[in-house]
Amino acid sequence: MSGLRLTHIGGPTVLIEVGGWRLLTDPTFDSRGRKYDFGWGTGSVKLTGPAIDASELGRIDAGLLTHDHHDDNLDPAGRALLSQVGTVVTTVSGSDRLGGQTRGLEPWATTVLEARGRAPIEITATPCRHGPPLSRPLVGDVVGFALSWTGQEHGMVWISGDTVLYDGVRQVANRLQVEVALLHLGGVQFPVTGPVRYTLTAKDAVELCRLIR
Repeated sequence: MSGLRLTHIGGPTVLIEVGGWRLLTDPTFDSRGRKYDFGWGTGSVKLTGPAIDASELGRIDAGLLTHDHHDDNLDPAGRALLSQVGTVVTTVSGSDRLGGQTRGLEPWATTVLEARGRAPIEITATPCRHGPPLSRPLVGDVVGFALSWTGQEHGMVWISGDTVLYDGVRQVANRLQVEVALLHLGGVQFPVTGPVRYTLTAKDAVELCRLIR
């Protein structure tokens, strides 16, 4: 994809640069060793710090926040950075919580980033389910994002968001042409819920990539 630059900063955090735009996904900039409590006996420990410090990033035009209510996708340092970003695109419930210049999207809704001297970028929210069936009241709302702009030759850039493999995610392969996929993997589990998964496994990712192709 000509003119596209991706910089993986750590975990779900990626700097996307294209056509003069600088977009940041799920800002996480806490240092190594930080502990997070998600409630209901679940939590995590950050094992690796960010590859780039937040102070070194420079201008960010928009934040793409798959969900705001788990610290491993929006940690305290990332939240401080996000407060300085002009536009944030996230879930509808996340937009209600964050306020300010946020745009809340339901799955398959779109919004457009526009600025003088740059081609617009259309952002489409894609479905996610951050756990097993019926888990949404506990795990909360999550969306992925598909990005398109004038001049794309082979398809969109897609950020999966934190999700398991289910029919909603498979719809992305059926409805959109994707060239670049940023998938949130790990097959996350917690002792309290046994074998239940909360994100894609490597096997899931292979199946999903085959569907996309």
